[in-house]
Amino acid sequence: MKIESVDLFYLAMPEITTAADGSQDALLVRVRSNHDEGWGECEAAPLASIAAYVGPMSHGICRPVCDSVLGRDVNGPQDITRIALDVPYNSVDLLQAPHVFSGIEMALWDLLGKQRGQPVWQLIGYSRAYPKLPYASMLFGDTAEDTLERSKGACAQGFRAVKFGWGPFGRSSVEADADQLHAAREGIGAEGLVCIDAGQIWGDDVEAAATRIPALEAIRAHWLEEPFQTAALESYGALSARSSKVRLAGGEGAHNFHMARHLIDYGKVGFIQIDCGRIGGIGPAKRVADYAAPRGVTYVNHTFTSHLQLSASLQPFAGLAKHKICEYPAAPKQLAVDITSNHLRPDQNGEIQVPDAPGLGMAVNVAGLSRYLVDVEIVVEGTTIYKTPRLE
Repeated sequence: MKIESVDLFYLAMPEITTAADGSQDALLVRVRSNHDEGWGECEAAPLASIAAYVGPMSHGICRPVCDSVLGRDVNGPQDITRIALDVPYNSVDLLQAPHVFSGIEMALWDLLGKQRGQPVWQLIGYSRAYPKLPYASMLFGDTAEDTLERSKGACAQGFRAVKFGWGPFGRSSVEADADQLHAAREGIGAEGLVCIDAGQIWGDDVEAAATRIPALEAIRAHWLEEPFQTAALESYGALSARSSKVRLAGGEGAHNFHMARHLIDYGKVGFIQIDCGRIGGIGPAKRVADYAAPRGVTYVNHTFTSHLQLSASLQPFAGLAKHKICEYPAAPKQLAVDITSNHLRPDQNGEIQVPDAPGLGMAVNVAGLSRYLVDVEIVVEGTTIYKTPRLE
């Protein structure tokens, strides 16, 4: 089949706030071939990504992503891999390229799976998919009391694991952070898992991060996520040596396989968290999972938006029985909820099942998205190079 069209849809909530909440807008991708279509979602700034897809060529290795995609044949997994290799080569000086291609790549897998009648996890080599234990992924409350109520709420909904991140954590005193940590633990109960996301707040300052270790150990934190910027490998490695009880997690900022591998090899993370909407899609994420597993590093998805993105993020480690915990957006904005008409809900065991329907197994709620559609037109020297497509 030939890629006949790639349509990008900028969706947004009526009001965008400064909260670290990626579910406030979205860039949805639709790929069509003949009468078939696949869907994906980029985890990136929508307008910048649209420009990266359609913008005029700057020079030979700064070409728009569309040059590597449109008109290409996709008859098997190897064809998606070939396109994935061409994008960074043709767009090496276009830093937004991996982000916009991530959504396109997901849509290609979805399209191929639908055409073949197979779920994506089968197409990428797994013989079965194992259930995953979702952790309710939330922002810290403004106060410890707020965090306590959010953690209790997650427990009441049946979650056995929570993750709190961003908000005031790391911006105040060590004592205030300790109060937040103990509130998270109290809310989920003694047997629940508590994961903590520092949101890169300490840059590369190992000592600032290390002052939180006693409290993290006291609440038996399952991990400390992103204490530093993604590329601060020496800081990751140094902090990982400070505690045998609290392992580090990171990787959502990796936009290629090598960045993720370096966090494993040099940053010494115990959990590698990959966002399929940033790293280039499902293929490179699967490569990270294959690299992490034999090295004793646990693969975890990074997902804070829709269930289309959630399904895509589960595919790379669907067949890894021991890599069980997964991020689950517990309180997304309504836009993220409305992107699909079906959702991956925890079962009676508190686990979620990876879809076994063809492709990603998710139905995009086309009719319900028109109210979120942002009308955009990009004109260069009087020629329209992008206009919001019809969502139908």
